[in-house]
Amino acid sequence: MIGKKRQLLSAMSTLLLVAFFLACSAGFKTQTITVDEPFKPRQFDTEFNGEWFGNAVCYGPHRDGQRPGGPNPTAGELREDLDLMLPHWNLLRVYSSRGPSELLLDVISAEQLNMKVMLGAWIAAESPEANQRELDAAIRLANEYSDIVVAVSVGNETQVHWSAHKSPLDSLIEHVRRVRQHVKVPVTVADDFNFWNKPESRTLAAELDFITMHAHPMWNGVQLADALDWLKAQVAIVEAMHPERQIVIGETGWATSVASEGEQATLIKGRPGEFEQMIFYDSLRLWYDSIHKCVFVFEAFDENWKGGSNPEEVEKHWGLFRADRTPKVALESAAQP
Repeated sequence: MIGKKRQLLSAMSTLLLVAFFLACSAGFKTQTITVDEPFKPRQFDTEFNGEWFGNAVCYGPHRDGQRPGGPNPTAGELREDLDLMLPHWNLLRVYSSRGPSELLLDVISAEQLNMKVMLGAWIAAESPEANQRELDAAIRLANEYSDIVVAVSVGNETQVHWSAHKSPLDSLIEHVRRVRQHVKVPVTVADDFNFWNKPESRTLAAELDFITMHAHPMWNGVQLADALDWLKAQVAIVEAMHPERQIVIGETGWATSVASEGEQATLIKGRPGEFEQMIFYDSLRLWYDSIHKCVFVFEAFDENWKGGSNPEEVEKHWGLFRADRTPKVALESAAQP
């Protein structure tokens, strides 16, 4: 009798041990350990079908009497602009995913034009709902026009200390992550060199496929003779700060007019003018052609809607075409690519 009890107790103990181990095993199975994959930047490739698209330009499509949020250009006007730009550039940068951007992409697609686009998503700290609409549109357009859109730029000059629309870094990173999760093209943020040359910019750079930096010699008190060397120096500094990221110049240029009052009169030392713009543009093209660096020259057309009422306002006069779509001296003398 005692032997049977011992056998029974032994069997029960065995069953309890088996049940314990099974429970533990089941518990372990429900606990999955996730290891974050290392961030792998997507290459911003400016060579398509054997053709280099590094000769790039910033494009603001609004003409006289038009402005963002107001009257927008028609499909015919956009096609006219594209016809003017195509002999000189095959890669455009636009700053917003709404407004005329979808119509622009539709014209390029319908006409099968040899033009690619870096699409922007405009970010303003005080407009969270508008920001979401921008991001939604950027994601949709990047996927619908995947043969044209080669990158998405989230925000424009939102981190540099002098920004007029400064955005919290955490919010911007959330926007970048959301876009990158839903598109296949590389994602970037465009900001001034004077942000990207700071150690604190590394937090944002770690989230990006490549860095888009702005560097304007004129705004930094540089004379024309030193402008290209100054630009090269700023690129080298940012490259040293972010050796693991590709650096694209998202804006640089030379304005043809400057007002004689206000901040621009104080900060700008280089002489404006069409001849001076031609010298800078020609030297810039020789440089980026020699090293195959992607540079978005600022900008295609003068934009008279910008700035204040002074017709000499510098922000109105960065274009290589005038607002009436006639070419300035730099394009009249430029060799066709």
